[in-house]
Amino acid sequence: MSNTKAVLIEDERLEFAGSGFAEIVLWHVPVRVQGCTHFYKYRFAYVAASTCVLRYDNERGKGDHRHFAGVESPYEFSTPQQLYADFWADVAVWNRWRAR
Repeated sequence: MSNTKAVLIEDERLEFAGSGFAEIVLWHVPVRVQGCTHFYKYRFAYVAASTCVLRYDNERGKGDHRHFAGVESPYEFSTPQQLYADFWADVAVWNRWRAR
């Protein structure tokens, strides 16, 4: 067992006037989360009208996955940069869909 500690990369909450908030938490961990092939633990969430409509996360046993409009599906994690890009692209999709 490693005595290396997890390193917090980002812990941010972004408020959006009238539409909710995004919460982004990303850790570099010394031991892989069960079910993952990388050394990151993360939770990216978008909340609109008091409801979490989008969340990317990885949890022990489930691995990387995405919740979008009430549907959970596997997510193929490649890099933290791609995770950010995928998350913000889905936020844009949600907001376009909601504006219709």
